[in-house]
Amino acid sequence: MTEGLPEMPQGFDMNALMQQAQAMQAQVQQAQAELAVTSISGSAGGGLVTVVMTGSGEVTSVSIKPEACDPEDTESLGDLIVAALRDANNQAAALAQQKLGPLAGGMGFGL
Repeated sequence: MTEGLPEMPQGFDMNALMQQAQAMQAQVQQAQAELAVTSISGSAGGGLVTVVMTGSGEVTSVSIKPEACDPEDTESLGDLIVAALRDANNQAAALAQQKLGPLAGGMGFGL
């Protein structure tokens, strides 16, 4: 029952379309694998706090310089950590857009 479905144009090669989709899927998987092993660092407070994460968003380390640790003001340290995480996350998102954006655009996804 193909009632209501559009007709395929003459010369349409479903096998070629499937091969293109498989090739694009392989490219996406390769880009995702590259992101998973790419280290990105974000910092705040002029380098007082540095966060390192993978391009896929896994935090791998947090470095805090001693001068960032004021026992009287732990709230500021927390703010610096959040800011460093945000910085690293923004960089990871930009890298993902750079690597995956062109691929997703070809599939009709607007990353």
